[in-house]
Amino acid sequence: MKRPGRLLRLKLNGHSREVYSRDAATLLDVLREECGLTGTKRGCDLGTCGCCAVQIDGEPTLSCLTLAAEVEGKEVRTVEGLGDGEKFAPLQEAWADAGASQCGFCSPGFLMAADALLARNPYPS
Repeated sequence: MKRPGRLLRLKLNGHSREVYSRDAATLLDVLREECGLTGTKRGCDLGTCGCCAVQIDGEPTLSCLTLAAEVEGKEVRTVEGLGDGEKFAPLQEAWADAGASQCGFCSPGFLMAADALLARNPYPS
């Protein structure tokens, strides 16, 4: 029996991917369940807490409010894509050094928003 849904083609953390998506799945669902990328957290599912933030084509986006089908052909970057797999990115190092992680649950969303800001303005006030 055919699975209801579709195959999405996107660039995920710098790599071309094809991933399965249920028809009404959010990007958060696909990242966590189909791609195994659990760094992006499920919080409120209402778009108010920000812990599900990722970047789509460089813009911070709440993955709990984004249908997976909307990212067809786009570039998606998650917190797992900040570092190189062997070590943290400089932003992650600075975050840890400053003790900014608190409990750590919201850190991935904060890091993705901060990374997008620094990409637009390397020296914000």
